[in-house]
Amino acid sequence: MNSLGINKDPKDTRVVVAMSGGVDSSVAAALLHEQGYDVVGVTLQLFDYGEAVAKSKTCCAGQDIYDAKRVAEERGFPHYVLNYESNFREAVIDDFADSYLRGETPIPCVRCNQSVKFRDLLEVANDLGADCMATGHYIQRKTNGSGAELHRAVDDTKDQSYFLFATTQEQLNFLRFPLGGWEKDVTRGHAERLGLTNADKPDSQDICFVPHGDYAKVVKKLRPESENPGEIVHVDGRILGAHKGIVHYTIGQRKGIGIGGGVSDNNDPFYVVAIDPAANQVVVGPKEALARDTIEVKDCNWLQSDIKDGTDIDVKFRSVMKPVAAKLCVKPDSAEIHLKEPQYGIAPGQAAVCYQSGRVIGGGWIAGTKNSS
Repeated sequence: MNSLGINKDPKDTRVVVAMSGGVDSSVAAALLHEQGYDVVGVTLQLFDYGEAVAKSKTCCAGQDIYDAKRVAEERGFPHYVLNYESNFREAVIDDFADSYLRGETPIPCVRCNQSVKFRDLLEVANDLGADCMATGHYIQRKTNGSGAELHRAVDDTKDQSYFLFATTQEQLNFLRFPLGGWEKDVTRGHAERLGLTNADKPDSQDICFVPHGDYAKVVKKLRPESENPGEIVHVDGRILGAHKGIVHYTIGQRKGIGIGGGVSDNNDPFYVVAIDPAANQVVVGPKEALARDTIEVKDCNWLQSDIKDGTDIDVKFRSVMKPVAAKLCVKPDSAEIHLKEPQYGIAPGQAAVCYQSGRVIGGGWIAGTKNSS
């Protein structure tokens, strides 16, 4: 049994590595090649190359494709670039824009992993005769007697488990995550030792098709109706002002709402409490109006088959938050997550990811929230 858990010699084990052009996936590919595996690097071109070249701090952009190619050339393993622009636009970009029209706050990186990277790319890996596919994600894959499990990364600051909750069991059986047991500085150290051309490259920060974080500009271009003006309404029904399009608002937002002072008692700040796309209204109120203790989720994916109603879990409903305690109630096509303590700013369109002792047991897309009493 080799280090990837496959009963073959490394030289006879073909590993397709998804290379984004960043240091993480480059180290994963270079190390596996150094260990004697039959490595094939694959990079997806996800949007117009001419536009992508000028972008920075993203993944799968023009410079990133070039960086991935150079790493493969210098280390001596084959590398392919596949044009998946149409797949990416349909599965990720269009969904991103439509989600804002529904008053949601989308996370396109999860959709990308769910559709393009872990569906389409796995098909490519199989076509190439791969025994497994590796990525540079910071998440741990552990095995026991009943199969493979997903666990949070050792480095909490880099953990990407939130973005991978939709990984199916079949996909997980085929996937490998060489970096999940490391701190980020270990990866940087290997990049320098191996002399990788992108060893000092900064981590990606922006959504790849949203340069400089200006998501509203992207949505407006794709869906001009997202900038239709409407009313800003208090939770008590008062009209407080006008907005320039619901695309500019998200649940829990405090700054930039567009309401002047002197409206609330003691000039307390307003928060976006709800977005009503049918009425084209943004509903605001005090922070306490955001408190919710129940999350309704849909389109769930579970990596544990024996989940019982009332199971104690930890849950994240934003990528950067620490998990909070809850109980899980699983239904045929959905689930309810009952939080031990009310939480603030839970936005439809985001994911609710469930954990037990650091293991990802699954999750779903937030369809709504409510209070139990």
